[in-house]
Amino acid sequence: MFEHLPAPVGHALRHVRPGLDKLLVNDSSCVARLSLAVLSRAFEDGAELPLRYTADGEGLSPPLRWYHVPPASRSIAVVVEDADSPTPRPLVHAIVWNLPAEDGVLGEGVLNTMHATGSPDLGRNSLLQHDWLPPDPPPGHGAHRYGFEVFALDCVPGQGAAPGRGGLLELLRGHVLASGLLVGTYERHRN
Repeated sequence: MFEHLPAPVGHALRHVRPGLDKLLVNDSSCVARLSLAVLSRAFEDGAELPLRYTADGEGLSPPLRWYHVPPASRSIAVVVEDADSPTPRPLVHAIVWNLPAEDGVLGEGVLNTMHATGSPDLGRNSLLQHDWLPPDPPPGHGAHRYGFEVFALDCVPGQGAAPGRGGLLELLRGHVLASGLLVGTYERHRN
């Protein structure tokens, strides 16, 4: 999406970033008292994402794992957002909802597979597609932080149109029992 943006434009927009505080996990209506541990075998918290999980590589979704889901949970939602996109709100890379309410895992490339099979549990990314949008920061814009957010909910959201960011925020409001965040970074160095 941003790979053809000239590096001088990316550099000019370098300070246009929503920030980590704008991620859903930090929205006042989604803050939980309990924490989930969110990990990946592909990268450490705060570390760079391997190329294979970006638009410059294979574009696979990275493996994720979460722990400490409260017993009262009824479902899990996962959101991936770019806290440093040159947009007013974080750019949504993926939304998955209605996952089983238990410690869980999304294996490498699972979000790509969910798209290919037309899974109803894959929400809309910022391009309004039910798909995984691999990290694709503008050249010259600097490092981007990608938030892999996991929410344990006290409900099973109703069936219907798979939500985008706004719809998911409405589903999360007042229903988040626990949440966790894992951050991976990526910077495009080429023009």
